[in-house]
Amino acid sequence: MPSASTDKRGAKKARSAKSIKSARRGKAVDYETLAQFRYELRRFQAFSEAAANRSGLTAQQHQALLAIRGFSSREPISVGDLARYLLIRHHTAVELVDRMVKLKILSRSVDPRDARRVLVQLTREGERRLQRLSRIHLEELRAIGPTLTKILKLFGRP
Repeated sequence: MPSASTDKRGAKKARSAKSIKSARRGKAVDYETLAQFRYELRRFQAFSEAAANRSGLTAQQHQALLAIRGFSSREPISVGDLARYLLIRHHTAVELVDRMVKLKILSRSVDPRDARRVLVQLTREGERRLQRLSRIHLEELRAIGPTLTKILKLFGRP
């Protein structure tokens, strides 16, 4: 009976052989393009974090302002919605909202249709900060757009 390590080695060889066959059929992974794409995303993220910090916010607070403003065009969003949009746990979103209310960039209210839900919205100060940050983010995206477009086109080639 083969050992677990023998099975693992066999599986690894099979995966390696499969990857070589895929590469021969023109399905090779373009590691350089993937690396360049990830690098550009990290550069933009670093830019975004620095811009948020200069504005007196954390990157997460900036993301929360953008999510609340962006996803609440039809109706206010709840703390649970915010957690989902930011990919964080509900209790983490509650703590984030608490800090942002103290900064006077968010306000919260009980949902009149469901008293179990807490709704959040930007204050004038929150709107002001988000508008300023959004302007500089759009400028940066316009600057790096051609590079990102060029990289993304490489993913679509056969």
